Amino acid sequence: MRIDAEGLSFSWGSTRILKDISLRAEDGCFVGLIGPNGSGKSTFLKCIYRVLQPKMGCIRLDGEPLSHMSHKEAAKRLGVVAQHNAYDFDFLVKDMVLMGRAPHKRAMDRDTAEDYAIMREALRQVGMEALENRPFSSLSGGEQQRVILARALAQRTEALILDEPTNHLDIKYQLQLLNIVKSMHKTVLSAFHDLNLAAMYSDVIYVVKDGQIYSRGTPREVLTERMIEEVYGVRAKIRTDEDGQLLIIYQAK
Repeated sequence: MRIDAEGLSFSWGSTRILKDISLRAEDGCFVGLIGPNGSGKSTFLKCIYRVLQPKMGCIRLDGEPLSHMSHKEAAKRLGVVAQHNAYDFDFLVKDMVLMGRAPHKRAMDRDTAEDYAIMREALRQVGMEALENRPFSSLSGGEQQRVILARALAQRTEALILDEPTNHLDIKYQLQLLNIVKSMHKTVLSAFHDLNLAAMYSDVIYVVKDGQIYSRGTPREVLTERMIEEVYGVRAKIRTDEDGQLLIIYQAK
């Protein structure tokens, strides 16, 4: 599925947060969104998954305006994994994942054998199948976030929005979650704080600065020493390891 955002603008009161941002995520492409805190990354993503309403602009899924879709119809096409927080839901793991089937059901419909099969497959994909009967609140932060990802996978969407989902996770769980998502070959739009993770997983990167697109391109095109200094105010060296992976090394002074 292709995601197009055209000329998005958003304001809080008199403060403009997004200023005419446009972005395209091609079918099956992993698009990274980077920029410093307060640059507008999360606001932009919230406009796409409809937590916020842009003041101007249009969002299209495979050419169809998102504004023409019901929330239920949009949820059949677009799954969301947001930032990890301290969850205290009084549900079993399997019930959390079954919530991802809601867009495919009518009000008062009961869960079917197919729903349970999809739930278990989603848990298997994230390596949590043995814990389906555990209370969700008893899990570690990394385990909870994998269950939230399983819930999004149970929606059976063609695209995923990752709104800094690894922000508070240990590096082990960051890599686990992103490896799982990358292996799905879905269209992915993900915000990153960690530029090395953005370099590892993104096919295309958009850089956001002060509510505008500063640059876009492949990781090698975008992740430059000049960009990092101009956008983040930090000096860095860019290196390549023996496998050809970009490495960003920050300098203290």
